[in-house]
Amino acid sequence: MLYSLRMLLLALHFLVVGAVGLIIGLCRPFNPDNSRVFARLYSLPATWLMRLKVKAEVGPLWDQPPGCVIVANHQSNFDLFVLGQVVPQRTVAIGKKSLGWIPLFGQLFWLGGNVLVDRKNAYQARKALQKTTRVLQDDTSIWIFPEGTRNAGEHLLAFKKGAFHMAIEAGVPIVPVCVSRYAGRLALNSWRRRTVIVRSLPPIATAGMTLQDLPALIEQCRGQMQQCIDRMEGELAKG
Repeated sequence: MLYSLRMLLLALHFLVVGAVGLIIGLCRPFNPDNSRVFARLYSLPATWLMRLKVKAEVGPLWDQPPGCVIVANHQSNFDLFVLGQVVPQRTVAIGKKSLGWIPLFGQLFWLGGNVLVDRKNAYQARKALQKTTRVLQDDTSIWIFPEGTRNAGEHLLAFKKGAFHMAIEAGVPIVPVCVSRYAGRLALNSWRRRTVIVRSLPPIATAGMTLQDLPALIEQCRGQMQQCIDRMEGELAKG
């Protein structure tokens, strides 16, 4: 009963935020700070409904000036609600082109200045990546899930190269953002409150790197994130 009620309320919330966000987006289309505003609107009421306490430890992320590549682990469709509370100013995301067809949300994603990529079209995908370089040079950060798909397992999947290639090309830092493994502990039929930790790591500089440094950079970032997620899980187990 509680699960059904909660999902109904989340769906209504999703529609209401879509309508409100659409008005904001039409008033200031493609403003690079729209995504942060939309993310907060989605996140704050939704995490309350889901009885999730988001413990944000993201000083390095918020201290980093706009114009970096943010990489985070991707667990479920609820990431929008969990991570929405920590999206910094002037940040856009890269998403599949199909997201643009989701009623209301797709229009918000587009009006937020986010980059839609058609992964099945190599030419369009290259054009989108070229656009991201211009976005980064315009003092706007880009948020990417380097695993490329949802993963609720204990170990991060292999990271795709796009985010790191982009950071090296633009010469901007990479800021890793780690989320504790909440997806497997979601209990939407319970009123018990659960804690999710979101922690950002110090920026990884890419200035002076070449594409030859790409494999080592990917492995460094993935290793640091895996260690951080494991530490957070240990902290939650003790708490």
